[in-house]
Amino acid sequence: MPDTQYSTRSIPRISLHDFDSRIDAITAELVAAAETDGFFALVDHGLSASEIEAQFEQAARFFALPDEVKATVPFSHRNTGWEKGAQIRPSTGRADQKESYQMQFGAMMDGMWLPKDTLPGFREASLAFMHKVQAVSEKLMVCFARGLGFEDDYFVKAHDVTRPNIQTVLRQLHYFAVDPSVPTPEGYHRAGAHADWDFVTLLFQRPGQSGLEICPGREVFSEFGLGDSWTKVEPAAGEIVCNIGDLLMSWSDDRFKSTFHRVKTPTDPAVDYYGPRYSMAYFNQPTTDCVIQGPLKKYPAVTGSQFTEAAMRRNFAALEATKKKAMDKREEAKGGMVAAAS
Repeated sequence: MPDTQYSTRSIPRISLHDFDSRIDAITAELVAAAETDGFFALVDHGLSASEIEAQFEQAARFFALPDEVKATVPFSHRNTGWEKGAQIRPSTGRADQKESYQMQFGAMMDGMWLPKDTLPGFREASLAFMHKVQAVSEKLMVCFARGLGFEDDYFVKAHDVTRPNIQTVLRQLHYFAVDPSVPTPEGYHRAGAHADWDFVTLLFQRPGQSGLEICPGREVFSEFGLGDSWTKVEPAAGEIVCNIGDLLMSWSDDRFKSTFHRVKTPTDPAVDYYGPRYSMAYFNQPTTDCVIQGPLKKYPAVTGSQFTEAAMRRNFAALEATKKKAMDKREEAKGGMVAAAS
């Protein structure tokens, strides 16, 4: 990507150490990060580097299975299950070169876990990890509620994972290795530029497996809004990289920023990581029936399910626009060739 402009901005590293006694200071740091680039890294959050690596090992066990086995739990409309090379980004019009497996709590996962004899211990370990990440998420929710003038438990109640209609997801991702000895194929994308549509995402990266880049620039959650430069976010052992999603941007009346990000396609063996890349994204998504509206009521009140449906419609509308633009270019090129031939 020779035309990509990079900046040296850094994202804040926010410590959750002594959370109860430092909650006011932590809230101020989180709000400042949310109001600017919308990205920050958490340290001292209570999850050890070994606990995170243990879940990466569980993910690697899953992805090492034959495709025909993983295909027995296919991606479904419930936002659960396995997909491979099937997620097309509106920003690129092409499928990301990866596979993923999405897990939820409770009834949403009925029939979506592999049998215990196929992957012993996977379900129990994954759910235990998800509950630990949820505990970290709830600390952020309390701080964001305070920052917006809501009651402390306002967002926690909206994301109650004990309820059957919770939409929160842990997504395990495996990006395929790229051969550095040959040019990267044209149109190859690890993960095209996108914004998350959840409340807040907690991302786990494996040290040494770089590629995440961010590009702030949005003013309202309903617009594309890319800035003029990208920033690399390098993995660090034990850190959780967090970003504001469209849901919280809307819920804050656009005060908090949902930022576009991508996983860069490796093109330069001297600086890029070409090997297999694993990451895990915990998407905090509310119950389907909770009511979403910011303190200033900038946007009409909607339910959790309505917000998700609208986000998906915007996503597919942008995808169709990308496809049409590409088709128009092809037709224009054909017209030029005909004109030249005549």
